[in-house]
Amino acid sequence: MPFYLPNGTVVVNEIQRVLREHLERGGYGEIRTPQILDVELWKRSGHWDNYRENMFFTQSGEDGRQFAVKPMNCPGACLVYGSERRSYRDLPLRLGEFGLCTRNEREGVLHGLLRVRAFTQDDGHVFCTEEQIVPEARSITEAIDELYALFGFDDVRVELSTRPEKSIGTDEQWQMAERALADALEGMGREYQLNPGDGAFYGPKIDFHITDALGRSWQCGTCQADFFMPGRFGLTYTAADDTQRTPVMIHRALLGSIERFLGILIEHHGGEFPVWLAPVQAKVLPIADRHNEYAGRVERELRAQGARVALDDRAESVGRKIREAELAKVPYMLVVGDKELEGAQVSVRRHGEGDLGLMPLEEVADRIGREAR
Repeated sequence: MPFYLPNGTVVVNEIQRVLREHLERGGYGEIRTPQILDVELWKRSGHWDNYRENMFFTQSGEDGRQFAVKPMNCPGACLVYGSERRSYRDLPLRLGEFGLCTRNEREGVLHGLLRVRAFTQDDGHVFCTEEQIVPEARSITEAIDELYALFGFDDVRVELSTRPEKSIGTDEQWQMAERALADALEGMGREYQLNPGDGAFYGPKIDFHITDALGRSWQCGTCQADFFMPGRFGLTYTAADDTQRTPVMIHRALLGSIERFLGILIEHHGGEFPVWLAPVQAKVLPIADRHNEYAGRVERELRAQGARVALDDRAESVGRKIREAELAKVPYMLVVGDKELEGAQVSVRRHGEGDLGLMPLEEVADRIGREAR
């Protein structure tokens, strides 16, 4: 169960900021649901019978009421949908959640950030009609493609996973769900591999695998069609003919586990993040103690203009400060000495490129901002 230090938290917040932009553009409403829910909810959802060995449990000290720490966010989304009456005009209803999930993974499968027991999922649940499954699945696939390109992943493999041995629902429902996901991919001209028997217990899924700089394949994003859980929770909508019908539920995650994606991202870039993701975008390096006051002013002014800046005012040589900043892969190093102090400028050094010369602070801030955008 990971702890995040300040630099890691900056990177996670930047990832979530981008994801929130996708939520807004995609018409999602963001929700939050509790960490601990009554076991009766998990019995209703099917997790008790099909996923219990992967869950943590606790109970109330007063009455012995049993609760489960949520391993997934979907039952909470069902309760949100069921909190008011819905019409066909409300569909598709798109709900997004950065939900913290906790799973009782076996000790032997844990692997750094790549396989953990507690993780945040960029979860989404779309409640829709059967006719809306294909366009919604296509929209989700397009969003995943856009995001992976932004983060520097251009080798994306797609799998369609079908009904597993341990599952709920009828053959007819499974065939309908599998056909809808296949139609979405084929309608986009998207190549995919069939992965028989590897779907979720409640529905088939499209899985997105990315290949990192080390040539390893990782399953991240997913899009799952679920005909069963809405019925288990008694969810309905009023159709155009005034009858009550059960919606289909699409479970989707664009990146999947934020922890896993962060681990992949760190190794893929070798820790050398683009400026917009770098936890420290610029480091101010005074040459001598007499330059510390001006260096502090440089730091404050750049920070006020939106850059993430740190000041290294240790009593070390500027050469050592530059070397350590290069090893830390800080994108910009801003050296200040007598010449810079007199001209109200900084000497700019770009990681991996070397010296860029003297620049006014406004130009430095503009350069960092443009590169980040």
